[in-house]
Amino acid sequence: MSEAEYFKTFCDNLIIGTEKRSTISRRYKAITNRLNTDFWGSPSETLFSRYVGSYGRNTSMVDESDIDMIFVLPAHLKTTYDNYLYNGQSSLLQAVRDSIRKTYSTSKLGADGQVIAINFADNINFEVVPAFQNEDKSYIFPDSNNGGSWKKTNPHPEIDKVNQEDPKLNYNLKRLCKMTRAWKGFCNVPMGGLLIDTLAYNFLSNWDNKDKSYLYYDLMARDFFSYLKNQRETQTYWYALGSNQLIYRKGKFEYKAKLAYDKAVEAIEFQRNKQYYSAKQKWREIYGYKFPS
Repeated sequence: MSEAEYFKTFCDNLIIGTEKRSTISRRYKAITNRLNTDFWGSPSETLFSRYVGSYGRNTSMVDESDIDMIFVLPAHLKTTYDNYLYNGQSSLLQAVRDSIRKTYSTSKLGADGQVIAINFADNINFEVVPAFQNEDKSYIFPDSNNGGSWKKTNPHPEIDKVNQEDPKLNYNLKRLCKMTRAWKGFCNVPMGGLLIDTLAYNFLSNWDNKDKSYLYYDLMARDFFSYLKNQRETQTYWYALGSNQLIYRKGKFEYKAKLAYDKAVEAIEFQRNKQYYSAKQKWREIYGYKFPS
């Protein structure tokens, strides 16, 4: 197996399979149906909801368990909950949680902070964000922390940007995002999904070999880790691709990126010296057991 084949197999191993996607779709439709029935008087399984987050951008990988979705509520309800004497946002989250509980009564549900979390036994979990849609297609959603407030999010431009740019980058963008999630999970790197996708796009946009494919993935990995390790540790936020929303740092990832960079350099050197087994093992130290042995 050539090095290009190693990376193609690795990327294929990161794709969410048909069975899992079917489970996700079934639960998504059931949640949407329940909320539409209770808040819109409609049994629709598709209206007023949308996948967002990594799954919505199609940059999530097989091992990720959280599926993010937004459900749009009737606009008049915002006035209703604004008129509460204290923390109408918390009451709104509770109302949405109580609705979902009618369908998923045996699953663990929580309405904490900004989302309703539905935890299933098979670890394919959902985080539902109830929201009100603005004229520009952005959303206002409840935050029950610190007495309650409304926050704004705008995921559509982020989803659109990834889908538009991936073909221009020879379909390397979504693959690099998934590869980086494998590293994040295996090495416990404190990076959120939107930051990964944004930095992957920023890197690839200026990478000399962005038009190449699997044969160059060893160099792509090495150079992206170099890009990550050279981010300023004092930087507290970045601007998200597409939407320019602020993405705040979750922790320091630069040192782990440096360790990954050093291992990538070693793996490439092993490969050049025809020490193929050692090269693969070094990549597995970075990405884990989804990388072929």
